[in-house]
Amino acid sequence: MASPYIEKILKARVYDVAIESPLEPAPRLSRRLGNEVLLKREDLQPVFSFKLRGAYNRIAHLSESTARRGVVCASAGNHAQGVALAARRRGIPAVVVMPQTTPQIKVQAVADLGAQIVLHGDDYDSAFEQALTLSRERGLVLVHPFDDPDVIAGQGTIAVEILRHCGGAPDAVFVPVGGGGLLSGIAVYVKYLYPNVKLIGVEPQDAASMYESLRAGKRVTLERVGIFADGVAVRRVGEETFALCREHVDEVILTDTDEICAAIQDVFEDTRSIVEPAGALAVAGMKKYLAREGWQGKRVVAINSGANMNFDRLRHVAERADLGGEREALFAVVIPEERGSYLHFIEAIGQRSVTEFSYRYTDPKSAQLFVGLALTRGHAEQEAVLGELRQAGFAVTDMSHDEMAKLHVRYMVGGRARGIAHEVLYRFEFPERPGALHRFLKSIGSRWNITLFHYRNHGSDYGRVLAGMEVPPAEREDFLLHLNELHYSYVEETANPAYRMFLGT
Repeated sequence: MASPYIEKILKARVYDVAIESPLEPAPRLSRRLGNEVLLKREDLQPVFSFKLRGAYNRIAHLSESTARRGVVCASAGNHAQGVALAARRRGIPAVVVMPQTTPQIKVQAVADLGAQIVLHGDDYDSAFEQALTLSRERGLVLVHPFDDPDVIAGQGTIAVEILRHCGGAPDAVFVPVGGGGLLSGIAVYVKYLYPNVKLIGVEPQDAASMYESLRAGKRVTLERVGIFADGVAVRRVGEETFALCREHVDEVILTDTDEICAAIQDVFEDTRSIVEPAGALAVAGMKKYLAREGWQGKRVVAINSGANMNFDRLRHVAERADLGGEREALFAVVIPEERGSYLHFIEAIGQRSVTEFSYRYTDPKSAQLFVGLALTRGHAEQEAVLGELRQAGFAVTDMSHDEMAKLHVRYMVGGRARGIAHEVLYRFEFPERPGALHRFLKSIGSRWNITLFHYRNHGSDYGRVLAGMEVPPAEREDFLLHLNELHYSYVEETANPAYRMFLGT
Protein backbone atom coordinates (compact mmCIF):
# COMPACT_ATOMS: atom_id res chain seq x y z
CA MET A 1 0.00 0.00 0.00
CA ALA A 2 1.34 3.40 -0.98
CA SER A 3 2.32 5.78 1.76
CA PRO A 4 -0.20 8.63 2.20
CA TYR A 5 2.75 10.92 1.53
CA ILE A 6 2.84 9.94 -2.13
CA GLU A 7 -0.56 11.54 -2.74
CA LYS A 8 0.31 14.51 -0.54
CA ILE A 9 3.51 15.13 -2.52
CA LEU A 10 1.77 14.83 -5.89
CA LYS A 11 -0.94 17.24 -4.76
CA ALA A 12 1.42 19.67 -3.04
CA ARG A 13 1.03 23.34 -3.96
CA VAL A 14 4.43 24.85 -4.40
CA TYR A 15 4.64 26.32 -7.88
CA ASP A 16 2.67 29.46 -7.10
CA VAL A 17 5.95 30.71 -5.59
CA ALA A 18 8.66 28.13 -6.28
CA ILE A 19 10.36 27.27 -9.57
CA GLU A 20 11.01 23.77 -10.92
CA SER A 21 14.74 24.02 -10.29
CA PRO A 22 17.16 22.56 -12.85
CA LEU A 23 19.09 19.32 -12.43
CA GLU A 24 22.46 20.34 -13.83
CA PRO A 25 25.53 18.25 -14.72
CA ALA A 26 28.72 19.02 -12.80
CA PRO A 27 31.35 18.17 -15.44
CA ARG A 28 34.46 19.03 -13.39
CA LEU A 29 33.31 17.04 -10.38
CA SER A 30 32.18 14.19 -12.63
CA ARG A 31 35.58 13.89 -14.31
CA ARG A 32 37.45 14.05 -11.04
CA LEU A 33 35.26 11.52 -9.23
CA GLY A 34 34.71 9.15 -12.16
CA ASN A 35 30.93 9.29 -11.78
CA GLU A 36 28.13 11.33 -13.37
CA VAL A 37 27.35 14.02 -10.81
CA LEU A 38 24.07 15.98 -11.09
CA LEU A 39 23.32 19.01 -8.92
CA LYS A 40 19.73 19.83 -7.97
CA ARG A 41 19.85 23.63 -7.95
CA GLU A 42 17.52 24.60 -5.10
CA ASP A 43 19.85 27.55 -4.50
CA LEU A 44 18.12 29.16 -7.51
CA GLN A 45 14.73 29.43 -5.77
CA PRO A 46 13.30 32.97 -5.24
CA VAL A 47 14.54 33.00 -1.62
CA PHE A 48 17.71 31.05 -2.55
CA SER A 49 16.60 27.93 -0.65
CA PHE A 50 14.30 24.89 -0.91
CA LYS A 51 12.51 25.98 2.30
CA LEU A 52 9.99 27.94 0.29
CA ARG A 53 8.34 24.73 -0.94
CA GLY A 54 7.35 23.32 2.45
CA ALA A 55 6.42 26.68 3.95
CA TYR A 56 4.12 27.58 1.07
CA ASN A 57 2.49 24.14 0.92
CA ARG A 58 1.66 24.38 4.62
CA ILE A 59 0.21 27.89 4.31
CA ALA A 60 -1.65 27.10 1.07
CA HIS A 61 -3.55 24.28 2.77
CA LEU A 62 -4.88 26.49 5.59
CA SER A 63 -8.61 27.22 5.44
CA GLU A 64 -9.60 30.84 4.79
CA SER A 65 -10.77 31.40 8.35
CA THR A 66 -7.61 29.88 9.81
CA ALA A 67 -5.28 31.71 7.45
CA ARG A 68 -6.76 35.08 8.35
CA ARG A 69 -5.46 34.65 11.91
CA GLY A 70 -1.93 34.80 10.53
CA VAL A 71 1.10 32.54 10.89
CA VAL A 72 4.20 32.45 13.08
CA CYS A 73 7.51 30.63 12.78
CA ALA A 74 10.96 30.50 14.37
CA SER A 75 13.98 30.60 12.13
CA ALA A 76 17.38 32.22 11.71
CA GLY A 77 17.20 32.40 7.93
CA ASN A 78 15.87 30.24 5.11
CA HIS A 79 12.61 29.00 6.64
CA ALA A 80 11.85 32.55 7.80
CA GLN A 81 12.15 33.86 4.26
CA GLY A 82 10.00 31.02 2.93
CA VAL A 83 7.23 31.69 5.44
CA ALA A 84 7.38 35.45 4.86
CA LEU A 85 7.11 35.10 1.07
CA ALA A 86 4.39 32.45 1.30
CA ALA A 87 2.34 34.62 3.68
CA ARG A 88 2.73 37.64 1.43
CA ARG A 89 1.62 35.59 -1.57
CA ARG A 90 -1.54 34.53 0.29
CA GLY A 91 -2.10 37.99 1.74
CA ILE A 92 -2.01 37.07 5.42
CA PRO A 93 0.10 38.44 8.31
CA ALA A 94 3.29 36.64 9.34
CA VAL A 95 5.38 36.90 12.51
CA VAL A 96 8.94 35.58 12.39
CA VAL A 97 10.88 35.00 15.62
CA MET A 98 14.63 35.15 15.04
CA PRO A 99 17.49 34.75 17.54
CA GLN A 100 19.14 38.04 18.49
CA THR A 101 22.36 36.60 17.02
CA THR A 102 20.87 36.45 13.49
CA PRO A 103 23.03 38.38 10.98
CA GLN A 104 21.47 41.66 9.87
CA ILE A 105 21.43 40.59 6.21
CA LYS A 106 18.99 37.78 7.07
CA VAL A 107 16.85 39.98 9.30
CA GLN A 108 16.60 42.56 6.52
CA ALA A 109 15.72 39.91 3.92
CA VAL A 110 12.73 38.79 6.02
CA ALA A 111 11.67 42.37 6.72
CA ASP A 112 11.76 43.13 2.99
CA LEU A 113 9.17 40.38 2.48
CA GLY A 114 6.75 42.14 4.83
CA ALA A 115 6.89 39.93 7.93
CA GLN A 116 6.86 41.25 11.48
CA ILE A 117 10.17 40.34 13.12
CA VAL A 118 10.62 39.49 16.79
CA LEU A 119 14.21 39.10 17.98
CA HIS A 120 14.39 36.76 20.96
CA GLY A 121 17.08 34.65 22.64
CA ASP A 122 20.53 33.60 21.49
CA ASP A 123 19.64 30.40 19.62
CA TYR A 124 16.93 28.60 17.65
CA ASP A 125 15.51 26.78 20.68
CA SER A 126 14.83 30.05 22.51
CA ALA A 127 13.26 31.54 19.39
CA PHE A 128 11.06 28.47 18.91
CA GLU A 129 9.76 28.65 22.49
CA GLN A 130 8.85 32.29 21.91
CA ALA A 131 7.08 31.37 18.66
CA LEU A 132 5.00 28.80 20.57
CA THR A 133 4.12 31.45 23.14
CA LEU A 134 3.04 33.92 20.43
CA SER A 135 1.02 31.19 18.72
CA ARG A 136 -0.95 30.58 21.92
CA GLU A 137 -1.34 34.23 22.89
CA ARG A 138 -2.33 35.60 19.47
CA GLY A 139 -3.99 32.54 17.95
CA LEU A 140 -1.39 32.39 15.16
CA VAL A 141 -0.81 29.21 13.18
CA LEU A 142 2.66 27.77 13.83
CA VAL A 143 4.51 26.81 10.64
CA HIS A 144 7.09 24.28 11.79
CA PRO A 145 10.34 24.25 9.79
CA PHE A 146 10.37 20.46 9.33
CA ASP A 147 8.10 18.35 11.54
CA ASP A 148 4.81 18.83 9.68
CA PRO A 149 3.24 16.59 6.99
CA ASP A 150 2.48 19.50 4.63
CA VAL A 151 6.02 20.86 5.00
CA ILE A 152 7.49 17.39 4.36
CA ALA A 153 5.26 16.93 1.30
CA GLY A 154 6.29 20.31 -0.07
CA GLN A 155 9.97 19.36 0.17
CA GLY A 156 9.12 16.01 -1.42
CA THR A 157 8.23 17.72 -4.71
CA ILE A 158 11.99 17.95 -5.27
CA ALA A 159 12.05 14.15 -5.65
CA VAL A 160 9.32 14.28 -8.30
CA GLU A 161 11.42 16.70 -10.34
CA ILE A 162 14.65 14.72 -9.89
CA LEU A 163 13.13 11.48 -11.18
CA ARG A 164 11.47 13.23 -14.11
CA HIS A 165 14.62 15.09 -15.12
CA CYS A 166 16.75 11.96 -14.73
CA GLY A 167 14.40 10.01 -16.98
CA GLY A 168 14.52 7.20 -14.44
CA ALA A 169 16.40 6.26 -11.32
CA PRO A 170 19.83 7.57 -10.32
CA ASP A 171 22.08 5.27 -8.32
CA ALA A 172 22.03 7.52 -5.26
CA VAL A 173 20.62 10.79 -3.96
CA PHE A 174 22.52 12.80 -1.33
CA VAL A 175 20.51 15.17 0.87
CA PRO A 176 21.54 17.62 3.61
CA VAL A 177 19.91 16.99 6.99
CA GLY A 178 18.87 19.44 9.69
CA GLY A 179 15.51 18.52 11.23
CA GLY A 180 14.89 15.95 8.51
CA GLY A 181 12.05 17.49 6.49
CA LEU A 182 13.92 17.58 3.19
CA LEU A 183 15.45 14.11 3.58
CA SER A 184 12.21 12.42 4.64
CA GLY A 185 10.17 14.08 1.88
CA ILE A 186 12.62 13.02 -0.85
CA ALA A 187 13.24 9.55 0.59
CA VAL A 188 9.61 8.50 0.92
CA TYR A 189 8.85 9.36 -2.72
CA VAL A 190 12.04 7.97 -4.30
CA LYS A 191 11.93 4.72 -2.33
CA TYR A 192 8.27 4.15 -3.26
CA LEU A 193 9.11 4.19 -6.97
CA TYR A 194 12.71 2.92 -6.90
CA PRO A 195 13.53 0.97 -3.71
CA ASN A 196 17.08 0.22 -4.88
CA VAL A 197 18.15 3.88 -5.10
CA LYS A 198 20.47 4.74 -2.24
CA LEU A 199 19.13 7.62 -0.10
CA ILE A 200 22.01 9.13 1.86
CA GLY A 201 21.59 11.96 4.36
CA VAL A 202 24.55 14.22 5.13
CA GLU A 203 25.17 16.06 8.42
CA PRO A 204 28.07 18.00 9.92
CA GLN A 205 30.01 16.07 12.54
CA ASP A 206 29.17 18.73 15.12
CA ALA A 207 25.42 18.70 14.40
CA ALA A 208 24.73 14.99 13.93
CA SER A 209 21.22 14.84 15.40
CA MET A 210 19.74 12.47 12.78
CA TYR A 211 22.84 10.29 12.70
CA GLU A 212 22.82 9.85 16.47
CA SER A 213 19.05 9.31 16.56
CA LEU A 214 19.15 6.57 13.92
CA ARG A 215 22.08 4.93 15.70
CA ALA A 216 20.21 5.00 19.02
CA GLY A 217 16.92 3.88 17.49
CA LYS A 218 15.14 6.85 19.03
CA ARG A 219 15.29 10.65 18.87
CA VAL A 220 18.13 12.09 20.88
CA THR A 221 18.77 15.71 21.86
CA LEU A 222 22.29 16.95 21.32
CA GLU A 223 23.77 19.01 24.15
CA ARG A 224 25.01 21.56 21.63
CA VAL A 225 25.52 21.88 17.88
CA GLY A 226 28.18 23.54 15.75
CA ILE A 227 27.30 26.77 14.04
CA PHE A 228 29.30 26.77 10.80
CA ALA A 229 26.55 25.05 8.80
CA ASP A 230 23.85 27.05 10.57
CA GLY A 231 21.11 25.96 8.15
CA VAL A 232 21.23 22.44 9.63
CA ALA A 233 22.19 23.27 13.24
CA VAL A 234 19.32 21.35 14.88
CA ARG A 235 19.69 19.74 18.32
CA ARG A 236 16.68 17.40 17.94
CA VAL A 237 15.11 16.06 14.74
CA GLY A 238 11.36 15.90 14.23
CA GLU A 239 9.20 13.03 15.45
CA GLU A 240 7.58 12.50 12.05
CA THR A 241 10.77 13.08 10.08
CA PHE A 242 12.67 10.59 12.25
CA ALA A 243 10.04 7.89 11.68
CA LEU A 244 10.16 8.42 7.91
CA CYS A 245 13.96 8.51 7.75
CA ARG A 246 14.23 5.40 9.89
CA GLU A 247 12.04 3.56 7.39
CA HIS A 248 13.32 4.94 4.06
CA VAL A 249 16.89 6.26 4.44
CA ASP A 250 19.86 3.96 3.84
CA GLU A 251 22.49 5.92 5.77
CA VAL A 252 23.49 9.27 7.22
CA ILE A 253 27.12 10.23 6.59
CA LEU A 254 29.06 12.88 8.53
CA THR A 255 31.39 15.58 7.21
CA ASP A 256 33.68 18.12 8.84
CA THR A 257 34.08 21.86 8.30
CA ASP A 258 37.03 21.53 5.94
CA GLU A 259 35.16 19.03 3.75
CA ILE A 260 32.18 21.39 3.58
CA CYS A 261 34.43 24.30 2.57
CA ALA A 262 36.00 22.17 -0.16
CA ALA A 263 32.51 21.28 -1.42
CA ILE A 264 31.56 24.97 -1.60
CA GLN A 265 34.56 25.45 -3.87
CA ASP A 266 33.62 22.38 -5.94
CA VAL A 267 30.14 23.76 -6.57
CA PHE A 268 31.54 27.17 -7.43
CA GLU A 269 33.97 25.74 -9.97
CA ASP A 270 31.16 23.91 -11.79
CA THR A 271 28.37 26.49 -11.49
CA ARG A 272 30.07 29.81 -10.61
CA SER A 273 27.54 30.02 -7.77
CA ILE A 274 28.38 30.19 -4.06
CA VAL A 275 26.22 28.00 -1.85
CA GLU A 276 25.98 28.31 1.92
CA PRO A 277 27.66 25.66 4.10
CA ALA A 278 24.43 23.70 4.57
CA GLY A 279 23.87 23.95 0.81
CA ALA A 280 27.18 22.21 0.12
CA LEU A 281 26.69 19.39 2.62
CA ALA A 282 25.30 16.96 0.04
CA VAL A 283 28.31 17.39 -2.25
CA ALA A 284 30.71 16.93 0.68
CA GLY A 285 28.95 13.74 1.74
CA MET A 286 28.73 12.48 -1.83
CA LYS A 287 32.50 12.81 -2.30
CA LYS A 288 33.14 10.95 0.95
CA TYR A 289 30.68 8.16 0.11
CA LEU A 290 31.98 7.61 -3.43
CA ALA A 291 35.56 7.38 -2.17
CA ARG A 292 34.59 4.97 0.60
CA GLU A 293 32.53 2.70 -1.66
CA GLY A 294 34.88 2.90 -4.65
CA TRP A 295 32.02 3.73 -7.02
CA GLN A 296 32.85 4.40 -10.68
CA GLY A 297 30.52 5.11 -13.59
CA LYS A 298 27.46 5.68 -11.38
CA ARG A 299 24.90 8.49 -11.69
CA VAL A 300 24.42 10.41 -8.46
CA VAL A 301 22.41 13.47 -7.43
CA ALA A 302 23.36 16.01 -4.75
CA ILE A 303 20.90 18.63 -3.48
CA ASN A 304 22.29 22.18 -3.47
CA SER A 305 19.83 23.24 -0.82
CA GLY A 306 20.57 26.94 -0.36
CA ALA A 307 22.76 29.94 -1.13
CA ASN A 308 22.14 32.37 1.73
CA MET A 309 25.81 32.89 2.41
CA ASN A 310 27.11 35.80 4.49
CA PHE A 311 29.76 37.47 2.34
CA ASP A 312 32.25 37.88 5.19
CA ARG A 313 32.15 34.12 5.83
CA LEU A 314 33.85 33.54 2.47
CA ARG A 315 37.20 34.37 4.06
CA HIS A 316 36.92 31.38 6.35
CA VAL A 317 35.70 29.14 3.52
CA ALA A 318 38.61 30.11 1.29
CA GLU A 319 41.11 29.46 4.10
CA ARG A 320 39.80 25.97 4.78
CA ALA A 321 38.74 24.74 1.32
CA ASP A 322 42.21 23.59 0.28
CA LEU A 323 42.65 21.65 3.53
CA GLY A 324 39.25 20.01 3.07
CA GLY A 325 40.00 19.16 -0.55
CA GLU A 326 43.42 17.72 0.43
CA ARG A 327 45.12 20.40 -1.65
CA GLU A 328 47.09 21.79 1.31
CA ALA A 329 48.80 20.39 4.38
CA LEU A 330 50.02 22.14 7.53
CA PHE A 331 53.12 20.99 9.40
CA ALA A 332 54.97 22.01 12.55
CA VAL A 333 58.70 21.44 12.00
CA VAL A 334 61.66 21.66 14.35
CA ILE A 335 64.99 22.56 12.73
CA PRO A 336 68.41 23.25 14.28
CA GLU A 337 69.09 26.95 14.92
CA GLU A 338 72.26 26.95 12.85
CA ARG A 339 73.55 28.12 9.49
CA GLY A 340 72.31 26.15 6.51
CA SER A 341 69.27 24.72 8.30
CA TYR A 342 66.74 26.68 6.25
CA LEU A 343 68.42 25.70 3.00
CA HIS A 344 68.44 22.05 4.09
CA PHE A 345 64.75 22.25 4.93
CA ILE A 346 63.80 23.91 1.63
CA GLU A 347 65.78 21.29 -0.27
CA ALA A 348 63.87 18.57 1.58
CA ILE A 349 60.58 20.12 0.48
CA GLY A 350 61.72 20.00 -3.15
CA GLN A 351 59.65 21.74 -5.82
CA ARG A 352 56.46 21.82 -3.81
CA SER A 353 54.75 25.19 -3.39
CA VAL A 354 54.91 26.72 0.09
CA THR A 355 51.57 28.29 1.09
CA GLU A 356 52.58 29.43 4.59
CA PHE A 357 55.85 29.77 6.48
CA SER A 358 55.98 31.20 10.00
CA TYR A 359 58.94 31.40 12.33
CA ARG A 360 60.15 33.25 15.39
CA TYR A 361 63.36 32.83 17.33
CA THR A 362 62.93 30.53 20.31
CA ASP A 363 66.33 29.60 21.67
CA PRO A 364 69.92 29.18 20.46
CA LYS A 365 69.48 25.47 19.74
CA SER A 366 66.30 25.01 17.70
CA ALA A 367 63.66 26.86 15.68
CA GLN A 368 59.95 26.11 15.32
CA LEU A 369 58.42 26.47 11.86
CA PHE A 370 54.74 26.48 10.91
CA VAL A 371 54.60 25.50 7.25
CA GLY A 372 51.80 25.11 4.71
CA LEU A 373 52.42 23.12 1.54
CA ALA A 374 50.27 22.80 -1.59
CA LEU A 375 49.38 19.23 -2.57
CA THR A 376 48.54 17.85 -5.99
CA ARG A 377 48.04 14.18 -5.04
CA GLY A 378 46.05 14.53 -1.82
CA HIS A 379 46.61 12.36 1.24
CA ALA A 380 49.18 10.09 -0.42
CA GLU A 381 51.43 13.07 -1.14
CA GLN A 382 50.91 14.41 2.39
CA GLU A 383 52.14 11.12 3.87
CA ALA A 384 55.05 11.11 1.44
CA VAL A 385 56.12 14.62 2.52
CA LEU A 386 55.99 13.61 6.18
CA GLY A 387 58.21 10.62 5.44
CA GLU A 388 60.69 12.61 3.37
CA LEU A 389 61.08 15.33 6.02
CA ARG A 390 61.57 12.83 8.82
CA GLN A 391 64.08 10.91 6.73
CA ALA A 392 65.94 14.21 6.26
CA GLY A 393 66.27 14.46 10.03
CA PHE A 394 63.50 16.92 10.87
CA ALA A 395 61.01 16.49 13.72
CA VAL A 396 57.61 17.00 12.03
CA THR A 397 54.04 17.07 13.38
CA ASP A 398 51.09 17.03 10.97
CA MET A 399 48.73 19.89 11.93
CA SER A 400 46.30 19.50 9.02
CA HIS A 401 43.54 18.08 11.26
CA ASP A 402 44.27 20.07 14.41
CA GLU A 403 41.36 22.49 14.84
CA MET A 404 43.16 24.87 17.18
CA ALA A 405 46.19 25.01 14.87
CA LYS A 406 44.02 25.84 11.85
CA LEU A 407 41.71 28.27 13.59
CA HIS A 408 44.13 30.21 15.78
CA VAL A 409 47.76 29.10 16.04
CA ARG A 410 48.64 29.57 12.36
CA TYR A 411 48.02 33.32 12.94
CA MET A 412 49.84 33.48 16.26
CA VAL A 413 53.06 31.51 15.77
CA GLY A 414 55.94 32.82 17.85
CA GLY A 415 53.91 34.02 20.84
CA ARG A 416 55.87 32.04 23.42
CA ALA A 417 56.16 33.97 26.69
CA ARG A 418 58.85 33.72 29.36
CA GLY A 419 58.46 33.67 33.13
CA ILE A 420 54.81 32.55 33.29
CA ALA A 421 53.92 29.83 35.76
CA HIS A 422 50.82 27.62 35.70
CA GLU A 423 49.40 28.82 32.36
CA VAL A 424 46.24 27.12 31.13
CA LEU A 425 44.71 27.51 27.67
CA TYR A 426 41.05 27.46 26.65
CA ARG A 427 38.97 27.93 23.49
CA PHE A 428 35.65 29.73 23.96
CA GLU A 429 32.59 30.34 21.80
CA PHE A 430 29.89 32.93 22.46
CA PRO A 431 27.02 34.52 20.48
CA GLU A 432 28.38 37.23 18.20
CA ARG A 433 26.62 40.57 18.59
CA PRO A 434 27.65 44.19 19.33
CA GLY A 435 29.47 44.32 22.65
CA ALA A 436 29.83 40.53 22.92
CA LEU A 437 33.59 40.58 23.26
CA HIS A 438 33.42 43.24 26.00
CA ARG A 439 30.84 41.17 27.87
CA PHE A 440 33.03 38.09 27.52
CA LEU A 441 36.07 39.81 29.01
CA LYS A 442 33.99 41.34 31.79
CA SER A 443 32.54 37.92 32.64
CA ILE A 444 35.97 36.29 32.80
CA GLY A 445 36.90 38.87 35.42
CA SER A 446 40.31 39.93 36.75
CA ARG A 447 41.05 37.36 39.43
CA TRP A 448 43.25 35.35 37.08
CA ASN A 449 45.82 37.05 34.88
CA ILE A 450 45.16 36.68 31.14
CA THR A 451 48.44 35.62 29.56
CA LEU A 452 47.30 34.99 25.96
CA PHE A 453 44.32 36.23 24.01
CA HIS A 454 43.35 35.71 20.38
CA TYR A 455 40.04 36.73 18.85
CA ARG A 456 39.16 36.52 15.20
CA ASN A 457 35.79 37.16 13.61
CA HIS A 458 35.09 34.45 11.05
CA GLY A 459 31.88 35.91 9.68
CA SER A 460 29.73 33.44 11.60
CA ASP A 461 27.05 33.87 14.23
CA TYR A 462 29.48 32.97 17.01
CA GLY A 463 32.72 34.59 18.16
CA ARG A 464 35.76 32.44 18.94
CA VAL A 465 38.46 33.23 21.47
CA LEU A 466 41.68 31.48 22.44
CA ALA A 467 42.74 32.57 25.92
CA GLY A 468 45.59 31.68 28.24
CA MET A 469 45.33 32.37 31.96
CA GLU A 470 47.68 31.99 34.89
CA VAL A 471 45.91 29.66 37.34
CA PRO A 472 47.87 28.16 40.29
CA PRO A 473 47.01 24.49 40.98
CA ALA A 474 45.37 25.41 44.30
CA GLU A 475 42.89 27.65 42.46
CA ARG A 476 42.07 25.30 39.57
CA GLU A 477 38.80 24.07 41.10
CA ASP A 478 37.58 27.64 41.73
CA PHE A 479 38.55 28.55 38.18
CA LEU A 480 36.56 25.68 36.63
CA LEU A 481 33.54 26.52 38.79
CA HIS A 482 33.76 30.10 37.53
CA LEU A 483 33.93 28.97 33.88
CA ASN A 484 30.85 26.76 34.28
CA GLU A 485 28.90 29.63 35.83
CA LEU A 486 29.57 31.79 32.74
CA HIS A 487 27.63 29.38 30.45
CA TYR A 488 30.10 29.84 27.58
CA SER A 489 31.00 26.82 25.48
CA TYR A 490 34.66 26.02 26.13
CA VAL A 491 37.34 23.42 25.44
CA GLU A 492 40.62 23.15 27.36
CA GLU A 493 43.64 23.12 25.04
CA THR A 494 46.50 23.13 27.58
CA ALA A 495 47.65 19.68 26.40
CA ASN A 496 47.30 20.49 22.69
CA PRO A 497 50.60 19.81 20.84
CA ALA A 498 50.17 23.00 18.80
CA TYR A 499 50.11 25.00 22.04
CA ARG A 500 53.14 23.24 23.50
CA MET A 501 55.19 23.81 20.33
CA PHE A 502 54.34 27.42 19.56
CA LEU A 503 52.74 29.17 22.52
CA GLY A 504 53.46 27.36 25.76
CA THR A 505 55.63 28.62 28.55
